[in-house]
Amino acid sequence: MTAPPRPRAARFATFMFFGLNGFAMGMWVVHIPNVERATGISHSTLGALLLVLGGAAFAGMQVAGPLVDRLGHRRLVPAAGILMGCAVCAPGFANSWWTLGLSLIFFGFGNGAIDVGMNSHAVVVERAYPRPIMAAFHAMWSIGGAIAAVIGAATLGAGVPTGVTLTGTGLVCVLLSVVAARFLMEPADAPAASSETAEPVVARRTPGRVVWLLGLLALALMLSEGVANDWAALHMEKGLGTSASTAALAYGAFAVAMTTGRFLTDRVAAWAGPAAIVRYGATLAAVGLTTAAAAPWVPVSLVGWALFGLGLSGGVPQLFTAAGNLDTRASGALMARVVGLGYVGLLAGPALIGGLTRWMPLNVTFAVPVVLCVLAAVFAGVLSPKPAPAKEPVG
Repeated sequence: MTAPPRPRAARFATFMFFGLNGFAMGMWVVHIPNVERATGISHSTLGALLLVLGGAAFAGMQVAGPLVDRLGHRRLVPAAGILMGCAVCAPGFANSWWTLGLSLIFFGFGNGAIDVGMNSHAVVVERAYPRPIMAAFHAMWSIGGAIAAVIGAATLGAGVPTGVTLTGTGLVCVLLSVVAARFLMEPADAPAASSETAEPVVARRTPGRVVWLLGLLALALMLSEGVANDWAALHMEKGLGTSASTAALAYGAFAVAMTTGRFLTDRVAAWAGPAAIVRYGATLAAVGLTTAAAAPWVPVSLVGWALFGLGLSGGVPQLFTAAGNLDTRASGALMARVVGLGYVGLLAGPALIGGLTRWMPLNVTFAVPVVLCVLAAVFAGVLSPKPAPAKEPVG
């Protein structure tokens, strides 16, 4: 079945917003060392300010959720994109800890707002399609980050001032947000798809209870992802005694496998269902991280990190889709809870592992995300639709 032109255009616009978000975050990340030097702050102060960034993002998610239900995607999502574009410029001109902190509050808030808005819109677009398409949007976020890494490395190598690069990044975000705004859809615009994707993924359950379970599953999986982001390379370097360049391959294997898996997940989800994606993906992630942590040789450890990324790749998009479909009248607010809890896990994971290393070796601390992945596999059944009660015969 050929998708109508409007859903196709809305899908492209959603890809654009996911890519922009990944691009803006990536450009900020690659310029963090420059910003730290320009402001003259210590590593500990930077760490505290990054927590401020995370807290502001969480606040932006909770504000944007109800607003997207009230104002609609055509207003909220472009506004969040414009806010993010304007805010990403500011850290490039910060000259003290407090100006950087103020910049990160606005940037974090805009990032959180667009995160919820674009995910909520992705659910609306997916309802118009006869197959799952959510995971590919998340893959586009990763592609945006990869593009930022390449462009950022080039501009840094050429000596372009940080403020100039981040201002250019912001202008791109603002311009494309305005262009993409006219192609966004509202729930009433989405035609009914001839598949199960048009129905709520979690059916006939109380949204208030299920949304918290979905949020806890997102927290578990994204905490595990955060551990890989911050500790994969260090584990390879310190645990296996490799060079820094070789150690970087650990995160590279994880990131490439996760991005590839997200492009493949939608096809598998259409065949196996979202519960199977979370259940078997989390199981594979647990096996992969255990392999990476216990491997005595670099190639085996790299395989483990790749399996970890592949296993985690498809779970979170399924959880976001489920949250957005619990109640179409409050899709944004429900999604804000799940996305917010997942984001808490993403921030908390690296810090938790860092704290545990005071008492045990780094590879032993990886037991925490392994256990969380196992629990996610056990409770993945929340994504299975509950059968409708049998109707009693009339007469």
